[in-house]
Amino acid sequence: MPAHILVAGGGIGGLAAALALARGRHRVDVFEQAAAFAEIGAGIQLGPNVTRRLAQLDLAEGLDAIAARPGALVVRSAGSGAELARLPLGDAMRRRYGAPYLCVHRADLHALLLGAVRAGGAGALVTDARIAQVEADDDLVCISSSGSRAWEGEALVGADGLWSVARQRLEGPAATEAPRVTGHTAWRGIAAQARLPQALRRDRIDVWLGPRLHAVAYPVRGGDWLNVVVIAESAPAGNARDWDQASSLAALQQAAGPGGRELQALLEAMPDWRAWSLSDRPPLASAAGMAHERIALVGDAAHPMVPYLAQGAGMAIEDAVALAEALGEGSAAEVPAAFARYAEARWQRNARVQARARRNGQLFHATGAVRIGRDLAMRLLGARLLDQPWLYGG
Repeated sequence: MPAHILVAGGGIGGLAAALALARGRHRVDVFEQAAAFAEIGAGIQLGPNVTRRLAQLDLAEGLDAIAARPGALVVRSAGSGAELARLPLGDAMRRRYGAPYLCVHRADLHALLLGAVRAGGAGALVTDARIAQVEADDDLVCISSSGSRAWEGEALVGADGLWSVARQRLEGPAATEAPRVTGHTAWRGIAAQARLPQALRRDRIDVWLGPRLHAVAYPVRGGDWLNVVVIAESAPAGNARDWDQASSLAALQQAAGPGGRELQALLEAMPDWRAWSLSDRPPLASAAGMAHERIALVGDAAHPMVPYLAQGAGMAIEDAVALAEALGEGSAAEVPAAFARYAEARWQRNARVQARARRNGQLFHATGAVRIGRDLAMRLLGARLLDQPWLYGG
């Protein structure tokens, strides 16, 4: 008999897990702390490793309707604007990896997943359910909310993000340690391309590298909108848990300093800015960081990472599909063994992505001799340096 599974967190990772698990005929109830299932934020890059998994969930057609298809990834100097390296995407990426490289708005991907979960009708979608406590025994898991409500199931998937409550039920001291606040801040803006000057419109991914900062611009929503993100080594005022705060161009420019003419024009063209403090955790050290008995974690609950490899959402989606594959149509009695298989299969890949993301941050923001060496290597190696076969083909 299929299991009754509780999913804590109704973001991209939680909905992907619910959709994948429901295909194994499990009853899956999703609990979201907000008053409605919705998503904030802006753009997400989806490499072929991720679009391949979404196709496994029968979302290829829906994804095609909401995504932009960048033709290339171009890396530039933030100061001069000079091109350092270029990686063809588009058809070249599909030919090499069997799946496309896409860019989407986070809210559009969330809505696509939510619609698929609702259409499946495999369980309840519960709002206003901020999980405050998790209890487990050999057969059951019980979660309770800050509003004194409680629910019981035979398994729990923790998709409750960076400050996960489900994580605290895992073994080892790392389960209860606070995340690391990196001291880096991300600003993001988004604008309709039709309202931008022709010279600022994009059908590719542009990355500008500068001392202690970098910027990224790419199309979303079928190419109709442009998403811009600037990350600088400057911590904002406020609570690190408040990840999406209103900001301003002046605050961004104060943190980032002067840049090249094209980049500055792009920043000035954004109608508004929001900012959030970046946090992560050390790379996973073992499978124990992803599952214990009847509790498994996906996404940021298990392995939060800095965004310098553009794989945070991608790893959550990979986790979701892998978790469902490990459990299959297994019964409640099979959950602990299935969750252990899942964790063993996933932890090393997630740890590698976490470590590479940290390393990329050091390279992207390099100064002095390291920066000179980085730029030289990019000019010499180009696409060979930017492509990631271990990641995209994994």
